[in-house]
Amino acid sequence: MKRNWEALVLKAMGGRDFRLTVLESESVNARYQRLLVDGGGLLEACGVHPTMWVRLWFDNAGKAHQRAYTLVDPDPDTGRFHLEFALHDGVAARWATGARPGDTIDATVQGTGFALPDDPAPRHLYLVGDAASLPAVNSLLDHAGDVPATVWLEYAHDDEQALTPRARGHHKVMWVPRQDGGQYLVDTVCAAIPPDTEGAYYWVACEAGSNRSIARHLRRGLGAGKQQVSSLAYWTAR
Repeated sequence: MKRNWEALVLKAMGGRDFRLTVLESESVNARYQRLLVDGGGLLEACGVHPTMWVRLWFDNAGKAHQRAYTLVDPDPDTGRFHLEFALHDGVAARWATGARPGDTIDATVQGTGFALPDDPAPRHLYLVGDAASLPAVNSLLDHAGDVPATVWLEYAHDDEQALTPRARGHHKVMWVPRQDGGQYLVDTVCAAIPPDTEGAYYWVACEAGSNRSIARHLRRGLGAGKQQVSSLAYWTAR
């Protein structure tokens, strides 16, 4: 498989390449496949942070195709982590369902990087995501320790709710059905978030249109500061 111009750009921007090896494959349900992989030195070289993700390179009829995936439960001691794939039609899903122990795939680390603010540290987290960004949401809940969190997760199919948020007693998680092209999520979140932004930190990672609307409400409607809002669209509705 010949790498394309994207790979050259990422390399020029400091991207670091690794080869992942499949160790185990597990069906989560009819819509998701989970793979355990050896990172090929990725965790040792790059460290670990919440919401960490990599770009995987798939062979699409001889052409390189890259998609981004969040690392699930990365373990620096073993160098292993899980990857979760939504099983909709596409080259990534086909590769994931056919992957067997010993199979390899190339990955690039470039563009990832996140840390919760610590001066001042947030007193409450407001997280907005969906099934695609749930691994990142879970990493934030784990990392934040005793900080209370309110979480909205959009779902398009009922079985997406079988995916497990890492919620504990000081976390409130609400599943929101995807309706009206995501507008229902926007309306629900914007109506529920308190107007007082002091001590709050907002992390939004859902469909691109919904992401823009919610981030706009936080910044312009509520006046949340630049350092209080992290917004990254995880996919685009077509």
